[in-house]
Amino acid sequence: MNLTPKEIVIYLNEYIIGQFEAKKAIAIALRNRYRRMKLEKEMQDEVIPKNILMIGSTGVGKTEIARRLAKMMSLPFIKVEASKYTEVGFVGRDVESMVRDLALAALALVKAEHKEKNAEAIDRYIEKIILEKLLPPLPKGASEDKQEAYKQSYEKMREKLIAGDLDGLNIEVDLRQSNNEFGDDSNMPSEMIKVQESFIKILNAGQNNTKKEMSVKEAKEALKVEAADKILNNEVIKREAAQRAQNSGIIFIDEIDKIAVPSTAQGRQDPSKEGVQRDLLPIVEGSSVSTKLGTINTDHVLFIAAGAFHLSKPSDLIPELQGRFPLRVELNSLDENTLYKILTQPKNSLLRQYQALLKAEDVELIFDDEAIKAIAKIAYITNDKTEDIGARRLHTIVEKVIEDISFNADEHKGKTIHVDAALVHAKLDTILEDEDSARYIL
Repeated sequence: MNLTPKEIVIYLNEYIIGQFEAKKAIAIALRNRYRRMKLEKEMQDEVIPKNILMIGSTGVGKTEIARRLAKMMSLPFIKVEASKYTEVGFVGRDVESMVRDLALAALALVKAEHKEKNAEAIDRYIEKIILEKLLPPLPKGASEDKQEAYKQSYEKMREKLIAGDLDGLNIEVDLRQSNNEFGDDSNMPSEMIKVQESFIKILNAGQNNTKKEMSVKEAKEALKVEAADKILNNEVIKREAAQRAQNSGIIFIDEIDKIAVPSTAQGRQDPSKEGVQRDLLPIVEGSSVSTKLGTINTDHVLFIAAGAFHLSKPSDLIPELQGRFPLRVELNSLDENTLYKILTQPKNSLLRQYQALLKAEDVELIFDDEAIKAIAKIAYITNDKTEDIGARRLHTIVEKVIEDISFNADEHKGKTIHVDAALVHAKLDTILEDEDSARYIL
């Protein structure tokens, strides 16, 4: 939480090239979450998040920024697509389900943190169960000599268990049956969720544990769920998760332009699209939603929306919804130089991914600098001539260039293969010259 805006941008720079304005806006918004938590309670309630609207063509990094944020921040984060929601009264996902998804994300995050904090206690619990199966406890009233001998044997057995020497032994363990066959359906109304939970409790109450024979190694994994349930305080976890979702939650709404009704649209307006906007408005403005963690208030949830806005404009959204996204950042289209940097600079760039994949086949793949420049140039020209799909075009072009190398990888085992500019042009120039072929293939 306490990363400075500059540190957040530095982290994002490792994976996303350019788009400084978008990174800066998001870094400041995230830092403001930290700053708000330092304020007095009265002032905290007054400071509301400044939601962000990211505008830019597909493939320029909008979703990638969100994906990387989810990895770097210990914050409840979910990414949803606006086009999947329907107006109340239509069959489909209602907008409140995004808050229920956020609650589940917060619960998973907090539970993972508590498991890590209590890892030693959980391991001890599992060890105790397994050791008692291998070395049953002495009956009450055993002599002190026997108790001492048992203690020594127990410690020796424990050392062997920790070292993994007993992993091959088979034991019979009692496993608690799970009856949560319904899963976590965040689209269910809160009343249905409560009925489902009550039903599961009744089923669990009437069922005994099942005995299962397995190796000690398998038992260590199988008992983790039971151990976590015994050691962790689920009520504390739920309360913390609810607080985390309310005060630190981030909801990334992708494809928001798909629910905008273009001003140039012929005929009557689409009631479903406008209906989704009207349903979304109270969630973004701040409302209370019933979830498995109780009621979650969305007043301080940060919303980041993104869209290409090819067929519509941000002003085509209903005015009230526009007003709830006061910060707008436009992401730039990718030029030839940026595409070259995308191929060479990120930590796990596309070229490094292909090199790693072929390394698994014992093939050393080396991309010459001139070849990389040629790939970037062809991607830029193709984006310019056909649809601009940004960096995603690089996937198509690189795959086409190394298609035969990848297919015949078994023949190149132990060899080093150079991908040069000549190979790139040989593979792509003919396709590029024929505009119809380029539209189909690239």
